[in-house]
Amino acid sequence: MAAGYGAQAAIGGDSRTRDLIATVSAISNGLMNEVAKVIIGKNENLRRVTIGVLSNGNMLLEDFPGLAKTLLANTFARALGCKFKRVQFTPDLLPSDITGTYMYDQRAGEFKLRPGPLFSNILLADEINRAPPKTQAALLEAMEEKQVTIEGITHKLPAPFVVLATQNPIEQEGTYPLPEAQMDRFLLKMSMGYPDRAEEKAILARRKLRGKDDHDVAQITSPKKVVAMQKALETVHVDPAILSYFVEVVQRTREDHRIICGSSPRGSQNLFKSSRASAAIDGRDYVIPDDIKGIALQVISHRIVLKPEAKIRGITGMHITRKILSEVPVPVIQPA
Repeated sequence: MAAGYGAQAAIGGDSRTRDLIATVSAISNGLMNEVAKVIIGKNENLRRVTIGVLSNGNMLLEDFPGLAKTLLANTFARALGCKFKRVQFTPDLLPSDITGTYMYDQRAGEFKLRPGPLFSNILLADEINRAPPKTQAALLEAMEEKQVTIEGITHKLPAPFVVLATQNPIEQEGTYPLPEAQMDRFLLKMSMGYPDRAEEKAILARRKLRGKDDHDVAQITSPKKVVAMQKALETVHVDPAILSYFVEVVQRTREDHRIICGSSPRGSQNLFKSSRASAAIDGRDYVIPDDIKGIALQVISHRIVLKPEAKIRGITGMHITRKILSEVPVPVIQPA
């Protein structure tokens, strides 16, 4: 923890705020503990998804098949008490397949909306880069505006609404690369990674103990409480020095000679939101630099577009972001 952050009274809120954040922390940690009974050895990713849900942001999971991406999304939805839908994106998927369409009701003598899978709380967009651009555009509206337009009529989506999208890095044929505008809409991008030997053995041991393929997941909270927790993050204090730290990190992504374009202002806004969520999970009503450093790689790296020569040399957005974080001075707040 950075020096100067021990004096909570100097930078934190009143007792009511601290009680509110303590409640958010208790529910969030209960949620992660419940999901950890199913998803073994991925505690960092469980924290990241929890940060994404609290921040009301969308997440992109890029990894190889069979690494529990679908199971992660489904388990979180069940523990959150949220409505879960899964869409397998394919080259022939139409916008109406995910948004829904109006169908004629002969009894009522009128057209009625038949909602698509977008009308859910947690949407798993599986292999999102296989969908054609027109369908990706329909999803883009839902991700950004939390609404869909069907035949010229706009419909608000249920709250909360979070997209967990997946894509497999090794399958390039028949895919449509996600445009920069859509990549920028993801709060964070992460990978699951293979389990190590001990974790894989634990997975098998739990399967044997369960005696079935399905997992039992307890409901920890509800959609209404999730929305309340999202609003509670507005009470988390962010010092002006921390705001300057956000800006400096993002500005430096635009100044590196190896990139075509750096992070957009949405990157600094998402650092702001996700660091508040990180603080709340830890039971703090104020942000410290560790909150930013703990999530910045996943929030910023995918927004960086590298020059071809940098890609050839194996440089990634992760490399750029990691270097920036090591160079930008960490702010120190002096107690009042």
